[in-house]
Amino acid sequence: MTMTWADWLLLIVVIIAVIVGILIFLSKKAYKKMDEQNEFIEQNKMLQTAFIIDKTRDRITNIKSLPKAVTDNMPKRAALVKMYFVKVKIGPQILTLMTTDKHLYEALPVKKTVKIEIAGLYIVNMIGLKSPEQLKAIEQEKKEKAKAEKKVAKKAAKDKNKKK
Repeated sequence: MTMTWADWLLLIVVIIAVIVGILIFLSKKAYKKMDEQNEFIEQNKMLQTAFIIDKTRDRITNIKSLPKAVTDNMPKRAALVKMYFVKVKIGPQILTLMTTDKHLYEALPVKKTVKIEIAGLYIVNMIGLKSPEQLKAIEQEKKEKAKAEKKVAKKAAKDKNKKK
């Protein structure tokens, strides 16, 4: 018995439908787990003043200053992913904290004291953090100001040369 092109098409549609159904189920499960984690973080976050010593982006297995319990309880796939680590001094303690937000990681200034919200080993937020749109606007203003200063300096140099 040979299969016609219509049979093949029907088989492919059924396989795609099964795959899509599985992906929808897994995404709902992942969103539910993420909501639970975010709720837990919101309940347990605290405001701290911290001095940022260093920032690194590395795999969790390469960071030696994390407690052994943390590295043992991490999922196996977390060992393959590079994460954002920040070494901070909170009071007399020097800690290594994590952040999952690239924007937050890039906004943290090194060798400065900042107010951060932490939940466990995660940096959740930095007080005074600007949105990406605000940062782009600030950068644009700086570029325009630098261009204007450059024009003024060029004009001053030109006038100086004319006087000679």
